[in-house]
Amino acid sequence: MELLTDPLQYGFFVRALVALALVSLLCAAVGTWAVLRGLSYVGDAMSHAVLPGIVIAFLAGGNLLLGAGIAAVLAALGMNAVRDRSGLKQDSATYIVFVGMFALGIVLLSRTPTFTTDLSHFLIGNPLGVTAQDLWITAASVVGVGGVLLALQKELLLTSFDPTEAQAIGLPVRRLEQLLLALIGLVVVLVIGLVGTTLSVSLLITGAAAARLYARSLGQMMGLAALFGLVGGTLGLYASYYLNTAAGATVVLVNTALFLLLLLGRSQRRSAGPR
Repeated sequence: MELLTDPLQYGFFVRALVALALVSLLCAAVGTWAVLRGLSYVGDAMSHAVLPGIVIAFLAGGNLLLGAGIAAVLAALGMNAVRDRSGLKQDSATYIVFVGMFALGIVLLSRTPTFTTDLSHFLIGNPLGVTAQDLWITAASVVGVGGVLLALQKELLLTSFDPTEAQAIGLPVRRLEQLLLALIGLVVVLVIGLVGTTLSVSLLITGAAAARLYARSLGQMMGLAALFGLVGGTLGLYASYYLNTAAGATVVLVNTALFLLLLLGRSQRRSAGPR
């Protein structure tokens, strides 16, 4: 029993648990749509495209998360603008914008001699550094993003599985796509504070991908994604505490291991079923 209660005597550990629980809900809601729409690569692109926003905010002495959020929205709008004006597919437009913004971030970093110490937590991430203010911001994001997705659930479903019909009945397909890309970007920004830019896409996609293996409906998929994210986050934090390893990376490793176990269980269940 002490194995479970001993870490809970530290406020930073409890805050990290609460933050990961909230982020699991957020990632489940948005990650489900990203997996269903085949936009997992957008999360990866966003995690790098926000870099110039972080650096500019740092150089200006502003809020780093705000800078990253602005960069995410601009990247989402830029991806759609390039796609619409060039006729390229979504993945090509995404990587063009992603590479450009990431390169801009690297150039700005090269002009920031102290970035290795001042921006390291955004590159690596640290769930144990979550503050009470971060929790309130994350909770508000869960309510806001969840409310938007719930209000537009029918429209998003139609545009996801039958965009031609959606356009025929007058739905703003392009704007809904831009909104979804922006929400993915904003969620990535929040997750960056926990696991850094390089690992943030794991929390967004892994749980939803695992849920996709077992779910039979949209609601069930979101619920399972939240559950898997919560289990992986909790086990990862406890493992990092007792193994003295980096918390963010450990959480991601546990999530990955959980996905592989669920994938193995599904494969065995299929092989054991009736032929």
